[in-house]
Amino acid sequence: MLAPGGRPEPRTWLALWRQISWLACWIALCAAEAVPACPFPCTCDGRGLQVDCSGLGLTALPPGLPAATRSLLLLNNRLSSLPGGAFANLSGLQRLDLSNNFLDRLPRAAFGDLGNLTELQLRNNSLRALDTALLRPLPRLRHLDLSLNGLARLPPGLFDGLPALRSLSLRANRLQSLDRRTFEPLVGLQLLQVSDNPWECDCHLRDFKRWLEWFSYRGGRLDQLACTLPKELRGKDMRMVPMEMFNYCSQLEDQNSSAGQEVPGPPCTKASPEPAKPKPGPEPEPEPSTACPQKQRPRPVSVRRAIGTVIIAGVVCGVVCIMMVVAAAYGCIYASLMAKYHRELKKRQPLMGDPEGEHEDQKQISSVA
Repeated sequence: MLAPGGRPEPRTWLALWRQISWLACWIALCAAEAVPACPFPCTCDGRGLQVDCSGLGLTALPPGLPAATRSLLLLNNRLSSLPGGAFANLSGLQRLDLSNNFLDRLPRAAFGDLGNLTELQLRNNSLRALDTALLRPLPRLRHLDLSLNGLARLPPGLFDGLPALRSLSLRANRLQSLDRRTFEPLVGLQLLQVSDNPWECDCHLRDFKRWLEWFSYRGGRLDQLACTLPKELRGKDMRMVPMEMFNYCSQLEDQNSSAGQEVPGPPCTKASPEPAKPKPGPEPEPEPSTACPQKQRPRPVSVRRAIGTVIIAGVVCGVVCIMMVVAAAYGCIYASLMAKYHRELKKRQPLMGDPEGEHEDQKQISSVA
């Protein structure tokens, strides 16, 4: 209805205002449903793809993490443990940072639902051991940081199923040796950091040194693997130690294998009982002794002795080579003297042969020979 003068009536304006208000409310509700709620006290970006919960002193994971989260930052908190399936609703998560916490163990299924994860940061925690199957649900993982923990060993099969891994940091742990078979599945690895560990450059690290040579040959980068023991190699990079220094390892393996093939004898006792007093009667037959034979203590392998053996072998080979050169020179000189003597002998011979002269020449030749 139009009021006099061609203008809308007040009722028409009121109805139009109500429709616009309802439309605005509906749009606001839709927008609220589309944008996920950010868990308290974390901060999120506009779409909730990155959730930043770092530096808040958290002792547990915040509830209500958005399912669309792509990056979750939990560094610089007080997390000491993770429940199994803690990230069950975050199947699209690509980056997880748990650095600078107090994590001392990780359950087997901690990362079971993170199939799209590409970066995992576990730096500066209190991890002492890792489960063999901990990382198997992460086939797309490209960057893994385990530095500044207390890892003393890596279980075999830990890196199985990680063909996409490009960088791995094991710096500043308590590792003394590594198994080559643990790293063979990492065919795409490009960067390996293993510095600041108490490496023992002995037979247990020989096979890993061979893997390092192959890793460097195909273009991989390694920071440093400095030996701590033995004292002769302290501070020296393992890659610079010649492979001949580990020749004694084969001898030890042969000795161990031969010792394992020995036929075991009768059981023995550490302390033999005192012999009983003989009874009157016929003398009994002597019983076989069950005393334990004294085992020889294994001699510690000395790198200095190995170096001395190599030097002595080199000196002996050098002396033999010099003697062969001297013998060859003596033979050449002797042959030249004999040739010169024969030339002079032919010059002094008359045109007609003299039997007496020939006889004297033969005597002179025999005396020279």
